[in-house]
Amino acid sequence: MTIHAPATITAVTISLDAGDAVQCDAVVPLSRPAAFEMFRHDIHDWWPRDMTWSGDALERLSLEGRKGGMLWEQGPEGLRLDCARVMRWLPPEKLMLRWHIGPGRLPQPDAAKASEVEVRFAAEDDRHTRVSVEHRGFANLHPGASEYRALMGSAKGWPHILSCFAAHCEMAENLRRFRSGAG
Repeated sequence: MTIHAPATITAVTISLDAGDAVQCDAVVPLSRPAAFEMFRHDIHDWWPRDMTWSGDALERLSLEGRKGGMLWEQGPEGLRLDCARVMRWLPPEKLMLRWHIGPGRLPQPDAAKASEVEVRFAAEDDRHTRVSVEHRGFANLHPGASEYRALMGSAKGWPHILSCFAAHCEMAENLRRFRSGAG
């Protein structure tokens, strides 16, 4: 049986210029369509609990796969909190979210004060996909925009989130290989 090294974040770029974006990417051991589907359908399994409002009490995290859909979490006693709205849904290329989480990781229901997260899936080859996240529009989140941008660009933000996704993909691929006898 072959043990594959865990997927890792391959590059992190933090932009604090006028574009005020945080960019992060990871290469995962899946085809582009498989990576896109796993990002959506397995989000409850791979999204880090410390990046939810419910934490360990999280009952469900769901990403509705359509324009106008929601990324939402369900916490204790059925409490539902909407995290983001799907603005563009183009499988397996990309999705764009209006991000309704603001400074202090507090809910931000006002669309004019929301930021934006774009997730792109680019084939590296037929078995590897680069997943790139660009979180932008932090200037809408005043006050506290710079601190939130710094948090999301730090090891506790998007790099952490994408590392969890990459590890989930690696584990799923290893399990698939094992079951098929190819491992």
